[in-house]
Amino acid sequence: MKRFLQEFKEFALRGNVVSLAVGMMIGLVFQDVISSLSENILSPIIGLFVRQNFDALEWSIFGVTLRYGAFITSVLNFFILALVVFLIVRAMNKLLSANEQKQEEPEPEHTCPFCMTTLHKSATRCPACTSALNTIN
Repeated sequence: MKRFLQEFKEFALRGNVVSLAVGMMIGLVFQDVISSLSENILSPIIGLFVRQNFDALEWSIFGVTLRYGAFITSVLNFFILALVVFLIVRAMNKLLSANEQKQEEPEPEHTCPFCMTTLHKSATRCPACTSALNTIN
């Protein structure tokens, strides 16, 4: 049992797990903000067009009440949240790809005509065969 607890402690305190937990907590709070936006701002605006509270739209059938307004609000929450997450991920991917492109820019090169070693463009002597390269542009 002690070994199991030690393994669990190592797993739980690993950097990725802690980062995931922090991300989940921020995501839950963010979901509440999006839900509030949808229920308290967007739904009343849509309600102006249907002339009643959008969340209160319902349909009674054989004594069962279907609250389709609340369902549509939940779908709206999902699409807003998905859009925001997409925009965040897209921005992060652009930042990461721009950073990778800066790191992957190859230095200008040329080849030694004597030993065919690849050299930096500003090299004046080949480090492999020690030939003078001042005639190469």
